[in-house]
Amino acid sequence: MSQQAYTALIVLVALERLAELLVSSRNLTWARDHGGTEAGQSHYPAMVVLHIGLLVGCLAEVWWADPDPSALLSATMLVLVLAAQALRWWCIASLGRRWNTRVVVVPGMPLVRTGPYRYLRHPNYVAVVVEGIALPLVGGAWLTAVVFTVLNAWLLRVRIGVEDRALATSAP
Repeated sequence: MSQQAYTALIVLVALERLAELLVSSRNLTWARDHGGTEAGQSHYPAMVVLHIGLLVGCLAEVWWADPDPSALLSATMLVLVLAAQALRWWCIASLGRRWNTRVVVVPGMPLVRTGPYRYLRHPNYVAVVVEGIALPLVGGAWLTAVVFTVLNAWLLRVRIGVEDRALATSAP
């Protein structure tokens, strides 16, 4: 994949992230209007920086190091990126107004057990992990994939703990 095509992919992913933030903002207003409370605010800025860093790191490594990944690696990783996006939007659709980039729980609402939540407790984080590895590797950005994956593992450990505690205290 050329640097230009890879840059276009990263721009598309960034635009997708902006769409997520619009959905999240709308859902945050709805949740607060329905008594929702936020947990784990302290880790949220680190999460934002890490995810912006993923996109910046992908572009920086591909433009500066000019790796030459095999066509098979790029194509395979692109399929995984698309699968991660599909899983993420399946999560968003399944959670409806309760989906958010923040940990916000509306009291008295039962846990969602449909869609991918029928199979996994945290399917959105599966999408994040897959994308964090696959997106850099589409362009051969191995260093970005490794650094993001290590930092994301720490962050997800914190985030899932916060989310599990928040859900446990609010479930009917």
